[in-house]
Amino acid sequence: MEQKLKVGILGATGMVGQRFISLLENHPWFEVVCVAASPRSAGKTYEEAVGDRWKMPKPMPAAVKDLVVMNVNEVEQVAARVDFVFSAVDMTKEEIRAIEDAYAKTETPVVSNNSAHRWTPDVPMVVPEINPEHFEVIPYQKQRLGTKRGFVAVKPNCSIQSYAPALYALKEFEPKVVVATTYQAISGAGKTFQDWPEMVDNVIPYIGGEEEKSEQEPLRLWGRVEDGVIKKAELPLITTQCVRVPVLDGHTAAVFVTFEKKPAREEIIDRWNNFRGLPQKLELPSAPKQFLRYLEEDNRPQVQLDRDFENGMGISMGRLREDTVYDYKFIGLSHNTIRGAAGGAILCAELLTAQGYIEKK
Repeated sequence: MEQKLKVGILGATGMVGQRFISLLENHPWFEVVCVAASPRSAGKTYEEAVGDRWKMPKPMPAAVKDLVVMNVNEVEQVAARVDFVFSAVDMTKEEIRAIEDAYAKTETPVVSNNSAHRWTPDVPMVVPEINPEHFEVIPYQKQRLGTKRGFVAVKPNCSIQSYAPALYALKEFEPKVVVATTYQAISGAGKTFQDWPEMVDNVIPYIGGEEEKSEQEPLRLWGRVEDGVIKKAELPLITTQCVRVPVLDGHTAAVFVTFEKKPAREEIIDRWNNFRGLPQKLELPSAPKQFLRYLEEDNRPQVQLDRDFENGMGISMGRLREDTVYDYKFIGLSHNTIRGAAGGAILCAELLTAQGYIEKK
């Protein structure tokens, strides 16, 4: 790309905002030129606004330290500086929908990590390897918003990345019943162990709203575009439990599945290891060369060993075996703040750019 696109980050001081900034350092297509946050952070340098709350393993990139934080509510002023924005704001769902639509109406594309627009019928919710065709609803959304280049696109919930792509790769065998329990890292709540000491040596068997998302969002990913909106799939039937565990990064899933056309174990592993999506074909900058992989060792995948596979953008499966009640069971693992949050949104933006939906203003 001859000239990098200018990017703004809404909600830049929070954990996901920090992950965006960390992952976008030295990005070949995108340059962070604007950071925006709540009014209490506005007017400070980014380094001052974050203070001792920097939670990434790598140091804060020098290029953003002296950027003056803008008020995220001053939509026109922020939009004037950028070609598009990533959204990771911490507001109510109603406020998020309103502010993301407001940015879109300034002709600024919004690629959101938030859940507020995931069920808006003409807003695409995309994992680029699974359902890139859902971007086809964007022209219909623009018509509703009255825009020429502004729109909102979102990525799905972080926890479903640990099992939904693995099941999608097996779609030819028609999964019909899925039982999944996710063991979710504390960074999914924007926390570290310093912030949340009661999570040390603890398990909390409840994450508000998470089970509903985990059961329904895969069906939207597997849905179809019809009359300018996305209609969710009816199958498979999915039931989940979501548990918070004392892990910093990395969501693990224990999955049971029954198929309409039961495959051989070797067929499942073959489909996983050889799965390629559009990001791999286009060689997008953040795309993992191998999206899915199967590990034969009985004690894999493990969070510490495997969450950073393909720079956190790949997904690992293991322990595939036949079950006495369902056809098969397996374990999945994904990095929740990279593939499941900021990295997944960046990959969406790369695909939107490659397809001409995001351009320089």
